[in-house]
Amino acid sequence: MDTLIKAIATALDAVEHELLGASTNHGKRIAVLCARMGKVLGKSPEEIASMANCALLHDNALTEFILAEKTGGQHDPAMKKHCEYGQRNVDTLAFKTNVTDLILYHHERADGKGPFGIKAGEGPVEAELIAIADSIDVGHHLQRLTPDKLPLIRHTIAAESGKRYSKTAAEAMLEILDWPTILSLRDNVIRETAEAAFIPWIADVDDEALLNLVGFITRIIDYKSVFTQKHSNQIANKAWFMGGYYKYENAERTQLYLAAALHDIGKLEVPTAILEKPGKLTDEEFVIIKGHASQTWELLKDIDGFETVCKWASNHHEKQNGLGYPFGKKASELDFNSRLMACIDIYQAVSEERPYHPARNHKDTMQILYQIADTGDIDKKIVDDISVALSSFDGMDLPNPDLSK
Repeated sequence: MDTLIKAIATALDAVEHELLGASTNHGKRIAVLCARMGKVLGKSPEEIASMANCALLHDNALTEFILAEKTGGQHDPAMKKHCEYGQRNVDTLAFKTNVTDLILYHHERADGKGPFGIKAGEGPVEAELIAIADSIDVGHHLQRLTPDKLPLIRHTIAAESGKRYSKTAAEAMLEILDWPTILSLRDNVIRETAEAAFIPWIADVDDEALLNLVGFITRIIDYKSVFTQKHSNQIANKAWFMGGYYKYENAERTQLYLAAALHDIGKLEVPTAILEKPGKLTDEEFVIIKGHASQTWELLKDIDGFETVCKWASNHHEKQNGLGYPFGKKASELDFNSRLMACIDIYQAVSEERPYHPARNHKDTMQILYQIADTGDIDKKIVDDISVALSSFDGMDLPNPDLSK
């Protein structure tokens, strides 16, 4: 779980960089700073780990917030909705310690002039730590700070104590913010530095906390674009449904669901302008969008116990003739569920509205799938099964499954 959360944070950094110009590895630096301040304040290892995970995920609702504005949601310059959505998401994760309001109040000020008007001491101290770490990193670009700038930052923190920052958070930050700490936040070492901020969090493949985490990753991915608001969710639901059709045992069915939910996590690193381009992509743009499959593999490959999930997720654009991507695997190298993922992904992409085509019903979608199957790109037997299994939905969305069954 902790490795998966770090992978999500890496993808979130890419989104934040595109939408807000944030620096690379921002989430990891916030997590490291919070973990060290938590230690200064005498927090337990479990409390520190929960806070560090929340710090990694503090901007988890950014894509949802931005999309709400795109689609007519009320503009909120204080980003209250961003904080509310983010807290709602982490509340589902069943951390080992209480994380109530840690993300909700991470933009508050000690003087009560933040979005919710919460003053120092009125919310959790962990939210105050996330707030000061976030502010300092965004305002001073800690990953490339030079030694001569450190005294100025420390002076600013002291001057803003009790105003922008709570006195507790300011004192904790001043205690840890020295030159060795700054060096440990550099991009070339931050991954190793962040490892020390976490204790292992192990979950079974069908653990509710893991399924909830993947559920909100799906929202993050799908909210990247107006045209993919339900793409990963519906592929995951269809994968679960097809697993039932094939009478899979619960463990395999759940792994297939997880792979489907995560298959496009690499798209968080693809510019939204390319995802929403109404016309034909240029060769350069096509190369960029193809890169999402290999990026999915990169993000998931180091998660212990996720080897099969990673394989099925990253193989969703492979073709049986070896002309797919990212690995160019042939039919003999693709197991059944990898071929099933490819078919479900195409079904969903063809049936949902996109900039370049309208939504399609089941019959029209299947005509296109059979055309593709006739070229040998995808498994025709699986296409036959999908034609039968999904016919009753006729292009409608599948309901979210009860994953406990």
